[in-house]
Amino acid sequence: MSDFSDSLSLSSSGLKAQAARLRHVSENIANSDTPGYRRKSVAFETVLGGDIPGAVQTGRVHLDRSELAQIYDPSHPMADASGNYAGSNVELVIEIADAREAQRSYEANLKMFDQARQMSSSLMDLLRR
Repeated sequence: MSDFSDSLSLSSSGLKAQAARLRHVSENIANSDTPGYRRKSVAFETVLGGDIPGAVQTGRVHLDRSELAQIYDPSHPMADASGNYAGSNVELVIEIADAREAQRSYEANLKMFDQARQMSSSLMDLLRR
């Protein structure tokens, strides 16, 4: 029965990691028009010293250090003497692609979780007979 619980724990770690990734993508999308906002990304790390090989967890959140877009709007309160202010470095197309990838990975982990649960249930039914 340990293999079933290991597979459930493995897929559960993937679900948690993809949920965290989706959370950061949604933050990026929500702040795409916020002046000075830098895109956040999260990396996945293998859980070291854990009981289940292959389990993942989220690592540190990284800020994208690429140049911020300079927006010309002399009436903006944050504009400098030349009328420019720093926008964000969030690209909506990239965020939408990241969100779709995270969603598909989440669905794959969910399907793996469901398959392991069904196999465990079927095994219990066979053992009861």
